Amino acid sequence: MKQQIKQTIAGVAALWVLGAGGAAWAGVPLNTLQGGGGVAFNPLAYLAGQNQEPGRHSLLSKPQFGVWYVHLGDVDVDWTAFGVAETVAGRLELSYGHEVIAPAARNIHKNNLGAKVLLVPENQAGRTWVPALSAGLAWKRADDAPAGVDAAGLDLYAVATKLVTQLPRPVLISAGVLSTSERVTGVFGFDPDRKLTGFANLDVIPLSYLALGIELKQGARYQAFKNASYWDAHLAYLAGPHLTLVAAYVNAGDETSTRTVGLGSGLVLSAQHAF
Repeated sequence: MKQQIKQTIAGVAALWVLGAGGAAWAGVPLNTLQGGGGVAFNPLAYLAGQNQEPGRHSLLSKPQFGVWYVHLGDVDVDWTAFGVAETVAGRLELSYGHEVIAPAARNIHKNNLGAKVLLVPENQAGRTWVPALSAGLAWKRADDAPAGVDAAGLDLYAVATKLVTQLPRPVLISAGVLSTSERVTGVFGFDPDRKLTGFANLDVIPLSYLALGIELKQGARYQAFKNASYWDAHLAYLAGPHLTLVAAYVNAGDETSTRTVGLGSGLVLSAQHAF
């Protein structure tokens, strides 16, 4: 039965809501599991709080928030998170995220503070081939890090995102690089070493309120600890101009591997609200 459920989820979990509606969509960026503007794992170059009326200008954008629930059945872990983000002066995104990871009848709490700067707006100077380009950071701290590793760490990243509208259906392409010392996103603390990894997102929008998407995150591999790479296929529905509902199938690595630390696969649910 468990395998049948996985196959069913994997078969249908390929949709993502982006709500195409001009340069600033109501659906993206969402609040990631760590709170910043992006998808689930990965940041996008787009800034949070862009669900605004045309012609509205203010120092602070409208805030947005998201909640996540992840059930990793292979390792019997429930992972919940919420995040909030907004943008200052149309250039600087500030975010906060809180995660609770519950393995083996205990709770690990993790806090995330994020900042992202939009360096190049999408289609700058009327050039339709120019992607949005942003750089950001995320300071993270877990309250139950194992002995011998740091409880807190800093991620640095750069990401480019482009909505391609010249194809039969719009396609969102995003890719970036991440400098990190995280062990399982920081849940198991932070390594003394630091590595450079990559991440990417691809979403196709068959309807204005539906899209097909996949997300990839390369796992950092240090001398003493090797993270598994993650991927997810996602299903979402834009329930209105402010609400996005998400379901996904995630694979967080082989939990039986002796070479990398993986958390298996499972179901992801999320609700996102943009004011």
